[in-house]
Amino acid sequence: MTQRHSLRRRLEHVGIAVTAVLAVAMVVLLAIDALREVPFVGTLYEQLRIAGWWADHYLGTNVFYHPFMWRSIATGILIGVVAPLVGTYLVHREMALIGETLAHTAFAGVAVGLLVSSITGWSGSLMVVALVVGILGALAVQWLAERTDTYGDVPIAIMLTGSFAVGTLVISYGRGMSGINVQDFIFGSISVVTPSGARLMAVISVIVVAVTVATYKQLLFITFDEQAARVARLNVTWYNTLLIVMTAVVVVGAMQILGVILVAAMLVVPVAAGTHLAQSFRETIYLSILFGQVAVIGGFVLSISQSLPTGGSIVVVAIACYLLAVFASSRSSPAISMH
Repeated sequence: MTQRHSLRRRLEHVGIAVTAVLAVAMVVLLAIDALREVPFVGTLYEQLRIAGWWADHYLGTNVFYHPFMWRSIATGILIGVVAPLVGTYLVHREMALIGETLAHTAFAGVAVGLLVSSITGWSGSLMVVALVVGILGALAVQWLAERTDTYGDVPIAIMLTGSFAVGTLVISYGRGMSGINVQDFIFGSISVVTPSGARLMAVISVIVVAVTVATYKQLLFITFDEQAARVARLNVTWYNTLLIVMTAVVVVGAMQILGVILVAAMLVVPVAAGTHLAQSFRETIYLSILFGQVAVIGGFVLSISQSLPTGGSIVVVAIACYLLAVFASSRSSPAISMH
């Protein structure tokens, strides 16, 4: 049993190492795409396109040659890292629906951005507007929660329904002013991932991972015993705000592919799968990220091979991973240690 546990740990560490290398490679790929006008980088960019052409040739696909597919796949890989990473804290704090709420808030931001761009001719990134509105929505949820007894359902329900209502009103008011298909933001689409949106996701991923590593102990403390953290004079309000703002920025990035309706799934489902198999909080994070990667890669394969929506495919694969984890688990309910 000990040898089996040791082998499992090694496999988890190898999987996380491979995922880290893959995520770094995706960030570098997006950086090359952004800097392709620089002479040396432009040469490397063209070599990558040639490599993609050969990959398509041998695999019989029409995917890896096109830069917009690079951006979509890179964005998906990064979502598979940061969404379960943040989601692990949310699930263990019974805040699973906060991602859905912030997705609706970000949708209101997209709606406002569409209206402003159609009226004024502004050509900025809609994802930047969604990011700003998402962060403001996160702070609003935090403000409401601080004025109730706890992170209850009431402030979350108010923000979820209210922000979506604002989004629908704005879109209805500006109907016909913009040629952008709003349904792509609701249900998710590869075509939504713009160059600026992909770069934004890369920046978000680097920041979220760095902040989570730097504040791991503090976030762990408030996750399992918030009252004890207050007694220990930890600034709980600050770390609660930090967590909810990180959730908002991750949701905005993930909304490009998963859409408003499905974005919360990547915050919850891989974590639920990891929780059934993990024996510690750290192991839950590792397994959640690995399940997130399986869901993203498997979802892209299913989507491209069968011409299906990418967001739905990713979530279906994630749910399949969850069901397999439930069947493979030897216990009926999660029981992890605070390590």
